[in-house]
Parts: sequence; C-alpha cells; structure tokens
Amino acid sequence: MELRDGVVPTGLGQDGPSVLTVRWSDGHEGRHRVRDLRLACPCAQCVDEWTGERTLDPATVAEDVRPVSIDPVGRYGIQIEWSDGHATGIYTFETLATLCSCAPCTPEGGTPA
Repeated sequence: MELRDGVVPTGLGQDGPSVLTVRWSDGHEGRHRVRDLRLACPCAQCVDEWTGERTLDPATVAEDVRPVSIDPVGRYGIQIEWSDGHATGIYTFETLATLCSCAPCTPEGGTPA
C-alpha cells in the first residue's frame, strides 16, 4: 500500500495468532505477519544506525512471537511490545503501509499465512 496524504490507521486487530490487521481511513485493511513485523523492527538495536544494515538475527526470533501491547506514538506511528521482551521500535504509518502483505499490496498477490 502506498500511503497517501491524510490516510491514517483507524483500527488494529488480530486475525488469529500470526496476523495483525490494520484498518486505514481510506477503507483498506492491511494484513501483516506478526513475525515479519518483528523482524522488520527499525530500532537501533535491530538496525545499524550508521550503515542501515539489519543486525537482528532472524534465528533469534521465535516463530510464535506476538504483540503483547501496541501503543500510539504521536500522530505518526505505533510502538509494539513483543512477547520476546523487545519494545524499542517505532513503526511509522508509512512503514506499516510499506510492509503490508495483503494481496493488493504485494506484487505476487501473496497473503499472510
């Protein structure tokens, strides 16, 4: 999904244990594999601040990782506390839109498992 001006999330929900849904003000309902969101954490602990290289080893993230809490950050993003204790990443609305894995948003037409 390409985030357009004025489009913001209007709701978050779980669709089973492994999918987070994001409802957007334009009517789109995005779907995100929760482990993929955890692996995409943009914080300085998971991404080298100088190079932008991902430092998080996917092998260290449990397959069943899940959000414990989700809190708004200003009017631009959310912060997720994960079941593995990680809680420092801020997912901007733009990042959430980019990471959407629903059929209309992915070139392959994939959908979360």
